[in-house]
Amino acid sequence: MEQVEKVIDEKKQGKPLLIEQKEGNAKKLFIESYGCQMNMNDSEIVAAILAEEGFNTTGNIEEADLVLVNTCSIREKAETTVRNRLKKYNAVKKVNPKMKVGVLGCMAERLKAKFLEEEKIVDLVVGPDAYRDLPNLVEEVEAGRDAVNVILSKEETYADVSPVRLNSNGVSAFVSITRGCDNMCTFCVVPFTRGRERSRDPKSIIEEIRSMNDQNFKEITLLGQNVDSYLWYGGGLKKDFKKASEMAQATAVDFAQLLNMCATEFPKMRFRFSTSNPQDMTLDVIHVMAKHKNICKYIHLPIQSGSNRMLKAMNRLHTREEYLELIENIYKIVPEMNLSQDMIAGFCGETEEDHKDTLDLMEKVKYSFGFMFAYSERPGTLAAKKMEDDIPLATKKRRLQEIINLQQEHSLYRAKEHVGKIQEVLIEGTSKKNENEWKGRNTQNTVVVFPKENYKLGDFVNVKIEDCTTATLKGTAVGYSENN
Repeated sequence: MEQVEKVIDEKKQGKPLLIEQKEGNAKKLFIESYGCQMNMNDSEIVAAILAEEGFNTTGNIEEADLVLVNTCSIREKAETTVRNRLKKYNAVKKVNPKMKVGVLGCMAERLKAKFLEEEKIVDLVVGPDAYRDLPNLVEEVEAGRDAVNVILSKEETYADVSPVRLNSNGVSAFVSITRGCDNMCTFCVVPFTRGRERSRDPKSIIEEIRSMNDQNFKEITLLGQNVDSYLWYGGGLKKDFKKASEMAQATAVDFAQLLNMCATEFPKMRFRFSTSNPQDMTLDVIHVMAKHKNICKYIHLPIQSGSNRMLKAMNRLHTREEYLELIENIYKIVPEMNLSQDMIAGFCGETEEDHKDTLDLMEKVKYSFGFMFAYSERPGTLAAKKMEDDIPLATKKRRLQEIINLQQEHSLYRAKEHVGKIQEVLIEGTSKKNENEWKGRNTQNTVVVFPKENYKLGDFVNVKIEDCTTATLKGTAVGYSENN
């Protein structure tokens, strides 16, 4: 049999995840993760839970006792990719029939037991809030029974689980601060696959970051479906905050306060966060970013459309004008800020005028980066239930290409703004295109490559930017930064 890929291009496939081997563990776990950074972090939680059950991870699917794929449901293409991957697993399982296959994450939550009927190879289906039950579910599977747990939780944050750092570069890591989402955007399946929004105890967040600091990690990304609405008042759902006692409300910690705590407690670490929602982003957060050098000057701020009519149809609880006012205030407080966007082309009922509004908004903001997609209907969402997916595919593709082309122009425009400047870069690894160059990111999240010389992984280096492409800055190191 042809050997199944051991190293997979993460832009096209999931990434097989590896950790240091735990002595005494005899079983082998192969786990791939698709979709958002939260899924990557969830896979680290899963690996930690199963490490206590005798599993070491492996990069070789052919030797695995258990194969897990952590899935994304945000777009139809993501689900199609996973189904194609399951066919690859099936080829291996024919040679190794004892191998068990499980589906984790949002796609598991959406399809539930239906997965077992549709994909005969699948033995195990586990939703994002049920990972603690994995040991029991694996026992069921090993006993020859199918196992499903997709129950959503109102409390689960996995705050007491210390994630293993899968395929870690030893420099940067993710720390989740919230789970779930209360924003019922009509196109989005996340509230149905990840449940209601709940925040994690700030003490546990600080302790996890301290552990990363002790291990010499240099950068932390705070994760959530909507980090700006982080709110800790002693536990429970955010929607119940108004019912909390006066003492709980008085001692509550919001995202700006959490971000300030992190940056103050660990002044030598860099902090990023993702993802933000414009309706919940406050200027308090921007002022905290301005206050601390070690909070990176970059915000991913999805809008999805530049048309007020489309924003209303999408149940985005802000207008185009409010969004642009927020952008203006962000640049006033932090002039060097980099912004990125999410855009959907061809949402239900979108006209050419709506599309032109999107292009016009992009011209006004000139984002540094973008994540752009043609609309795909997701079962269970309000758009799927109440709205007609009435834009022809050819029109969606043409509008999407126009958005991509404009973003390419803006990305180059923003990249050129860095040329001639000296910028601090955290070295995260070797450049994919040249083994004699380091790659890293500046505070604005732009990739920088430069000759290796005598610098090493994890160093903070000042780099003079000499050239650029739409996505990459090129330069020469001029010495260590003061943060090194």
